[in-house]
Amino acid sequence: MSFKDKQKRAMSKIKKVAVTGSAGSGKTTVCSRFQELGIRVINSDALAREAVFPGSTAYKKIINYFGEKVLNDDATLNRQMLRRLIIHDDIARKALEHFIHPEIIKLMKAQITAAEKDGNSVVVVEVPLLFEFEMENWFDKTIVVIAKLESRLKRLMDRDNISRNNAKNLLDIQMPDEEKARRADLVLQNNGSVEQLIELVDIYYKKLLNMMASQKAKSS
Repeated sequence: MSFKDKQKRAMSKIKKVAVTGSAGSGKTTVCSRFQELGIRVINSDALAREAVFPGSTAYKKIINYFGEKVLNDDATLNRQMLRRLIIHDDIARKALEHFIHPEIIKLMKAQITAAEKDGNSVVVVEVPLLFEFEMENWFDKTIVVIAKLESRLKRLMDRDNISRNNAKNLLDIQMPDEEKARRADLVLQNNGSVEQLIELVDIYYKKLLNMMASQKAKSS
């Protein structure tokens, strides 16, 4: 982390926690539980949808690159079609990320600032590509949600109505869980029921508060 990054973090009153994980890992469920526990949560999927709203900069770039075939009848982006197009095409995937990612970052920063102005002491941000884009230094703590391959495959197949082969291809282009777990501050295993996952989040919530309290005590 650069000296400038350390200065920015020191000046920020709000503690920023990133939740990441591979597709189908259960990170959205984790973030929903944090929200139920009273923590302000910034949802990456909501940011991504806002970033590609018809007429936006990212929206226009995507249409110019992929063509109107990626549009629904109401002129919104067909996200499932886009996902299918990039699964087997690294160049197209990187182009899509290049179009969308900067816009998501702007929206995310704006929402974090708004959360701080609203008096929140902690904000949780769902960041699927946290380590891929080397964004972990933006946050005070990072949590990765990991799950067995078969569980992730089934969730993706059910969620996106895609074949097992396409689900596997989608996971293959993402950073391995082992690497994410090595780089994260906290690792949350999601290999049971939703109820079990929620119980684990509650435990991690208490750990998170303790970690934040300890960090505050050291800095005072």
